[in-house]
Amino acid sequence: MSIEYLGLKQVTGSLVVLRGVKDVSYEEMVDIKLENGEERVGRVIEIKDDIAVIQVFEGTTGISSANTRTSFRGKALEMPLSKEILGRTLDGLGRPIDGLGDIIPDVSKDINGSPINPISREYPRNYIQTGISAIDGLTTLIRGQKLPVFSGNGLPHDALAVQIVKQARLTGNDDENNFAVVFGAMGVKNDVAEYFRRSFEESGVLQKVVMFLNRANDPVVERIVTPRCALTTAEYLAFEHNMHVLVILTDMTSYCEALREISSSKGEIPSRKGFPGYMYSDLASLYERAGMLRDRSGSITQIPILTMPNDDITHPIPDLTGYITEGQIVLDRSLHQKGIYPPIIVIPSLSRLMKDGIGEGFTREDHPQIANQLFASYAHVQEVKALASVIGEDELSDIDKKYMEFGKVFEELFVSQARDENRFMDATLDLGWRLLGILPREELDRVDEEVLDKYYKPYYEEAN
Repeated sequence: MSIEYLGLKQVTGSLVVLRGVKDVSYEEMVDIKLENGEERVGRVIEIKDDIAVIQVFEGTTGISSANTRTSFRGKALEMPLSKEILGRTLDGLGRPIDGLGDIIPDVSKDINGSPINPISREYPRNYIQTGISAIDGLTTLIRGQKLPVFSGNGLPHDALAVQIVKQARLTGNDDENNFAVVFGAMGVKNDVAEYFRRSFEESGVLQKVVMFLNRANDPVVERIVTPRCALTTAEYLAFEHNMHVLVILTDMTSYCEALREISSSKGEIPSRKGFPGYMYSDLASLYERAGMLRDRSGSITQIPILTMPNDDITHPIPDLTGYITEGQIVLDRSLHQKGIYPPIIVIPSLSRLMKDGIGEGFTREDHPQIANQLFASYAHVQEVKALASVIGEDELSDIDKKYMEFGKVFEELFVSQARDENRFMDATLDLGWRLLGILPREELDRVDEEVLDKYYKPYYEEAN
């Protein structure tokens, strides 16, 4: 039997406090009925003795402490799910906003999910092709991996996210019908939300995308729920329908700021930069929902995107994210100012699982060696640039001038590509060999002789 409570002990910010509650659980959903008949939804975020602190999704404006009626649902927020959810656009709470009617669920699942037992995990293998050379060639995205994008305000991470959604595909003998994208946007402006929706619709990929949009003018509380709804949907598609699901979450900085705001309103003691001390475990509860299971053929791959405040990679958000995830893709402001898109800076970017999902049987037998050589050569370019800034470029040796030329062409031809350019893996690797041809063969010390014999050709000889 449901009990209805009349009146509230306290109303503060987006929180209401209720006294005298019985048999209430953490994360339980709450129905709140105002004096004028308006209905709102809340969630229990703290319990102490007979007192419950409730987070109101629509805010507390107009809520009376005397005549508000509250009832508890007896369960946490659940996401209605069916295979027909593909192609739908939902708000941050998982409610349809595309005018196509409600989702008729086959099942409803708790959005908080369950942690994957490490013993049940399958080690990630194979890769997802994004069509972007700097990612596919040098920081390959492996199925089941979590690979964040570290960006900054004003950098084109939104365009990069759209391009990945449009171009991402399975490779080999895998059925493309088993691939889907779950896209979760948190705290985005209306024009950005429309850009995402229109881009997916016009490119024809919307039918394989489930989109969750939490706009900047939506309740802050909703941002805490959005990635959990997105990941619950991904788990359903991956582990009940054996699909390979790519989850893109942007912007995790908005999520963490919402977490900080709610923590502050609860009066919790802040940690670094005012963020709650439990932010690490909170982020881990999201990121660790990526992976593969031994008894299922589906997979969940995550690309969380975050904007680093003041481009500071040591800020708590990218810092904690880096501890949990398996690498990072870093966008660079100086490359962006040169007009290079995507402005992926190669040296600090890495994919820790890349070595196990590339090479013979996955991409091509020369992939690991050419990736190592491109990294090493471009790292040497940075040393030569530092030397040139001291002695002048004219005083460099002939070989150092070759490295300077390689660095320039590498950024302009390999890293940079058009926003609608989809490069296949073989084209990316062939381009890498073409650029390594700028350097003398004896400089390529990360590649076996037999591989050099097969693929190396001097750049100018090839150009002619």
